[in-house]
Amino acid sequence: MTVPPRRRTDPDAGRAALARWLADPDGAARADVRTAVRFTLEELAARVPGSSVEVRVPPDGAVQAVPGPGHTRGTPPNLVETDPRTWLELVTGRTPWADALAAGRVSASGVRADLGPVLPLEGLAH
Repeated sequence: MTVPPRRRTDPDAGRAALARWLADPDGAARADVRTAVRFTLEELAARVPGSSVEVRVPPDGAVQAVPGPGHTRGTPPNLVETDPRTWLELVTGRTPWADALAAGRVSASGVRADLGPVLPLEGLAH
């Protein structure tokens, strides 16, 4: 049985920050970007629970998600890393996974690191 992830970001605050970012990606306040990234990372972990892939969006956050064997020490064998803007574009559907990967905007390593089937996260784009 998978334990649901603990929420650190209030979902209402996260949705509000994401809405402000969606309205003006270039002019969004840094605090809104940080909150939106953390909220959407937590959403990913809640919707695709597991510990086989670590998703990192430095400097704002990281989560473990996707069912399968987990890791406990060192660099995880399945790792996805990207910048905050690319992450928010991916989860809202503004940029397809394959396009971001091909453009080098996402680093994905490991056999389980393909997030294309679970992105964008339904219900987050306005």
